[in-house]
Amino acid sequence: MLSDMFIVAVAAIICNFVLDVFAFDVLETKNLVAFTTMNVALCFFTLWVSGAYTKMWRYFKIKDYVSCIIGIFIGISLSSVFAIILECDLTFLLVISNILLSTLGVVLFRILFRNAFLVISSSHSKEKKRTLIVGAGHACEMILNEIKNAKSDPKNPSNQYNIICIVDDDKEKLGKLVHNVQVKGTTYDLKMLSEKEDIDLIIFAIPSCDEDERKRILDLCSDTKLPIKVIPYLSNMIFDDKNTSILNQVKDIKIEDLLGREPITFDKKEIKKLIKGKVCMITGGGGSIGAELTRQISKYEPQQVIIVDIYENNAYEVQQELVMEYGHKLNLVTLIASVRDYNRMNQIFREYKPQIVFHAAAHKHVPLMETSPMEAVKNNVMGTFNVATLSDFYKVEKFVMISTDKAVNPTNIMGATKRCCEMIIQYMSQSNTETEFITTRFGNVLGSNGSVIPLFKKQIENGLPITVTHPDIIRYFMTIPEAVSLVLQAGAMATGGEIFVLDMGAPVKITTLAENLIRMYGKVPYKDVEIKFVGLRPGEKLFEELLMDEEGLKETSNKKIFIGNHIDIEQEEFIAKLQKLKNSAIVNDCEATIEYLSDIVPTYVRDSKNETKNIKHAVAV
Repeated sequence: MLSDMFIVAVAAIICNFVLDVFAFDVLETKNLVAFTTMNVALCFFTLWVSGAYTKMWRYFKIKDYVSCIIGIFIGISLSSVFAIILECDLTFLLVISNILLSTLGVVLFRILFRNAFLVISSSHSKEKKRTLIVGAGHACEMILNEIKNAKSDPKNPSNQYNIICIVDDDKEKLGKLVHNVQVKGTTYDLKMLSEKEDIDLIIFAIPSCDEDERKRILDLCSDTKLPIKVIPYLSNMIFDDKNTSILNQVKDIKIEDLLGREPITFDKKEIKKLIKGKVCMITGGGGSIGAELTRQISKYEPQQVIIVDIYENNAYEVQQELVMEYGHKLNLVTLIASVRDYNRMNQIFREYKPQIVFHAAAHKHVPLMETSPMEAVKNNVMGTFNVATLSDFYKVEKFVMISTDKAVNPTNIMGATKRCCEMIIQYMSQSNTETEFITTRFGNVLGSNGSVIPLFKKQIENGLPITVTHPDIIRYFMTIPEAVSLVLQAGAMATGGEIFVLDMGAPVKITTLAENLIRMYGKVPYKDVEIKFVGLRPGEKLFEELLMDEEGLKETSNKKIFIGNHIDIEQEEFIAKLQKLKNSAIVNDCEATIEYLSDIVPTYVRDSKNETKNIKHAVAV
């Protein structure tokens, strides 16, 4: 304010002097003093009213400079009116030149001050990020304490944060200070405050937040288009003599943080009891689920791990990863084989005598299976039948099959074949067998081969539009480690014949997932990255289900895992139909394959229009 008043006063004197030099009419000394005094007083008032003194100059934006221009113009205009009333012989040229010079001086001084401040401050703290904290609770206090204590140590990573303000939904905390940092609004003010305060980074500091509230707030954080870091859930935080810092445990937000629920936890003791000292075989062991199965199984001291996969590259990558991590401590066997080949699988069972079999091998790409139903049957249905019957013959202790939510009231070939696989497992469990046959069913897996996230990431990184099939399409999601932990937990608690289903929280809208992923790349949806809606693919549903109507639910010891009721299967009739399905698939009779599959799976909802087109395509191929 003092600087502004000085500039306004000097501007009036300079303008009067310059006009005098060029022989224009000017004010006498007495009138100049009166005019200058009115300028200073009225400009102070109008600048204050226009908001020129409500924000620190170093954070000024264009709209703030405009408020200064308006304040100067109105102030000098008012003082000119009063000067005319007082008969000060004021000229129009003096008024205009005074407005221009005063405005230039006030704005230029702010710009120079701002740039000088930024240069000086950056020399002291090149890495400091203007940070907003969400949550004014205990975690926030710990963060601010850490930053305060770290000032004496320039190398401390906590010094990279410059905490500007806090938001909290507790209205009693609004306006209050937490270690001299003000709570300036609620979570609904996040976007406004981020822009107003030039925020660079948001820290989500509510580790005890419930699932729905966490998702809501993270969605609001995502709307700011700023980098977001999150404090882990309380259950995941570690404090001991070596690790007392909360900021060291802050992590970048990941797409799974937007699922709206806490990561599923499992009983590791039960899983270790299941795996330790056992020969474990994983079919499809090179795939995303199969590979994670081998990783987690390897942690529980198995006697031997057998990876079976038809795709050598994936199998090799997993093999090398485990060799580098465990060396000779892990008895690992990697075999290239197809579950379709009964004789080869029989050879493997006879030689290695697996005690636990995890069956993850499957074709799972919905559109591809629509045009190749025979291949889906050969690999998914007959492959499952081969491995299941061999498990029974060689007296495997547990057989765990991995299914999908697409098996529930299926509308596509892939889902129908997986439902048929579930029926095979239930058929085997009804037989006179010593093997415990189990099915695990879950939704889409984030980051797995064929999931939308890797596709979306590639599209963004290559500058392409994200393609979403329908604006309203929703899916249940879980992470790969969660999916695999479910499989292991199910194996540990199973007694045979169950279909284990995970409570995966609320379904996620794919459009929202795409928008959040774009923001996580620091881009603006529909502006920097377009989202194109390309229409539902053949056999695709808008909504997925996890349980069939006739199954019902039964709770387990884990509140996130449920069991569907066992469904009786007429064994002779089922085997006869399965044989017809196998015969039609072997001779590549597309139409007959679909008919027999539909007969076995009565809940399969067929799309006759797409089916006719796909049959013609399959025949042509």
